[in-house]
Amino acid sequence: MQHVFDRCRPLIDGAVANYIPELALVDPEQFGLAATTLTGETAGFGDVDTPFTIQSVSKPFAYALALELRGFDVVDAHIDVEPSGEAFNQFSLDPATGHPRNAMINAGAIAATSLIPGDADRATPALLDYLSRFVGHTIAVDEKVYRSESETGHRNRAIAHLLRSVDVLEGSPDDVLDTYFRQCSALVSTRDLSMMAATLANGGVQPVTGDVLISPLVLRRVLSVMATCGLYDGAGDWLTNVGLPAKSGVSGAIMAVLPGRVGAAAWSPRLNEHGNSMRGVAAFRMLSDEFGLHVFEVHHSIADARTR
Repeated sequence: MQHVFDRCRPLIDGAVANYIPELALVDPEQFGLAATTLTGETAGFGDVDTPFTIQSVSKPFAYALALELRGFDVVDAHIDVEPSGEAFNQFSLDPATGHPRNAMINAGAIAATSLIPGDADRATPALLDYLSRFVGHTIAVDEKVYRSESETGHRNRAIAHLLRSVDVLEGSPDDVLDTYFRQCSALVSTRDLSMMAATLANGGVQPVTGDVLISPLVLRRVLSVMATCGLYDGAGDWLTNVGLPAKSGVSGAIMAVLPGRVGAAAWSPRLNEHGNSMRGVAAFRMLSDEFGLHVFEVHHSIADARTR
């Protein structure tokens, strides 16, 4: 991992997200890389303890909480599970169902947040508490980023009103978006995201606290949608070349899961054309190649054991 980190640090392509004013102020040279085992040990390199906002990496967890609290029938009546092939902030509704295509793009994520019971005063603490339990400590909200997103999030407001007009959104668009913007503004570190990924890799059991946070069928659903939709319109390239369920965010974070083995995370604010961390994508591609992490790679020792 140190070798991969050293090879990726000099990469300087890409640019920080500037449509959220506060994110445009972040130092683009920061870079953290971490992996956490199923017993909770973490190896970290670079800026692994520097806080940043979780942004869209929160989406799998909001989706999981909605599934746990409302059930598959209710959630599936609002959100599909198909890749969109479009940018994360598109007005993306399936023409046949009228639903957002998946919960990893903004339209589906806003719908998922709306399915968490209660108004913003109830839903926001419930969601932040859920995220905190994955990390193992209390997560705070970056109020500056929250205000910046709330004041400039006109496209997300338009998406929320579109969802409300087709009866996909539950509740008031403004109330749902208040929770959504705070959810995206939660502060984490690369080390934190690595622990969250390890919890998903560990069957939904937090490696340090032992808390069971996701039931098996919900976990299977969440990882499946992460694998096919987690990196927006770069998801196909990611699944082909890296081969891990993952989720990215425009703060420059990527969280990836190898079920039953390890969770990992990278953070670097320079983004590629798909809105994914340029250094993060490069690092995970190298890690996948060097450690044989691709979920569709059959190792000879496993294949040999199955034939005996």
